[in-house]
Amino acid sequence: QVQLVESGGGLVQAGGSLRLSCAASGRTFSTYAMGWFRQAPGKEREFVGQITWRGGDTAYADSVKGRFTISRDNAKNTVYLQMNSLKPEDTAVYYCATKIGGYAVYDNWGQGTQVTVSS
Repeated sequence: QVQLVESGGGLVQAGGSLRLSCAASGRTFSTYAMGWFRQAPGKEREFVGQITWRGGDTAYADSVKGRFTISRDNAKNTVYLQMNSLKPEDTAVYYCATKIGGYAVYDNWGQGTQVTVSS
């Protein structure tokens, strides 16, 4: 099992930036990819983006493409979500998660970190 701990959330004005971190521990060698998701009040959890653990290939939701960047530091077992040009609609609880294969589902989740963007 991989344990995930997110950090870096907070309150920021529209147009500002935040960087979230997700530190992984445990059986990280079994991780294929790490993803970021978010859930706004009253809405379903949605995919934000992901990065493969070994190759570093990334993919993003259209709503964040060009504004958000995912990177990783394998030595620190940490993945980052750099969020720029934030909008009020980016307000949500952000979660990181892992999966063990390309066609697997994300089934291992962190506790989440709140991001609030004021207008």
